[in-house]
Amino acid sequence: MHDSTSTRQSVQQYYGEVLRNSSDLRTSTCCTIDDMNPYHREILSQIADEIIEKFYGCGSPVPDAIEGCTVLDLGCGTGRDAYLVSSLVGPNGRVIGIDMTEEQLNVARKYIDIQAERFGYAKSNVEFRHGYIEDLSGAGIADNSIDVVISNCVVNLSPDKRAVFSEIFRVLKPGGELYFSDIFAGRRVPEELRKDPVLYGECLSGAMYIEDFRRLLRDCGCLDYRVVSTRSVSLDDEEMEKKAGMIDFYSLTIRAFKLDTLEDVCEYYGQVTYYLGTIPGAPHEFILDDHHVFETGRPALVCGNTAAMLAETRFARHFRVVGDRSVHYGPFDCAPAASSTSDGAETISGCC
Repeated sequence: MHDSTSTRQSVQQYYGEVLRNSSDLRTSTCCTIDDMNPYHREILSQIADEIIEKFYGCGSPVPDAIEGCTVLDLGCGTGRDAYLVSSLVGPNGRVIGIDMTEEQLNVARKYIDIQAERFGYAKSNVEFRHGYIEDLSGAGIADNSIDVVISNCVVNLSPDKRAVFSEIFRVLKPGGELYFSDIFAGRRVPEELRKDPVLYGECLSGAMYIEDFRRLLRDCGCLDYRVVSTRSVSLDDEEMEKKAGMIDFYSLTIRAFKLDTLEDVCEYYGQVTYYLGTIPGAPHEFILDDHHVFETGRPALVCGNTAAMLAETRFARHFRVVGDRSVHYGPFDCAPAASSTSDGAETISGCC
């Protein structure tokens, strides 16, 4: 696995021939349906069993407020997430799934008409293309054409992650979002382990060190990303524990926006935001990330980056943001979501 071609061939063989269904995986990288929210589980009950049984993922990278959006699913596999999103974007939305493994795509394509009928659509709003996530232009994805990019435990399998993220930010519209789940490592994985085809196929040895990921996004022009959820990955296989047990692996769900107004640290401009409670499935609160929970109608003091993520994206119609960046007050004083003054009076919520 010294070059991109051999890495791709190894991954294609592992997911096209070695694995027959998700029970063949040897680690806890894949999540169960129980990890999803009830609304999404209800939609999955309408998706064909074969699609779910032969799907491999480490999270549930399906963001809110995507009705009418064009969504690109990188490494879509048998199409579980693509079909889930197909239901959420509605008949006026569009979903494009891209994968390099024909065996997986054959399963996904088999159910296009069946799933459209189950969702009550006159015609399908999803299509599946053969291609490589490092070269989205080769799959016909134009610049600034995608509202949301999702991916479920696939980027770690790429031999050229810099190309992947460069392509993602090329195809996203201004204000568009990358929302993905993947396996990350608490340290850099030794080179000898990266050559192990089983560890690679199990989404472990290709895992990025989280700080290298931060630097890579910075190089792509994205100065701030947010962690939505974190889950430790256990090495349940004795052989793999012996090889890589010294490394801590995590399944992270991450969101990042294509915004040129973001700064590399939280800055304070005195902006306040109000969630309007209008996002489908989230009438009482909206979770932006693991330290931003916006209650409906409750004022929240936010940093400039968070204000931009809410006011300059598809979320703008669901929030009222008061203030601008005309006056700078220094770095944002990060505080818990609900802090209090010394006399017990509640203050406006903090950002971070």
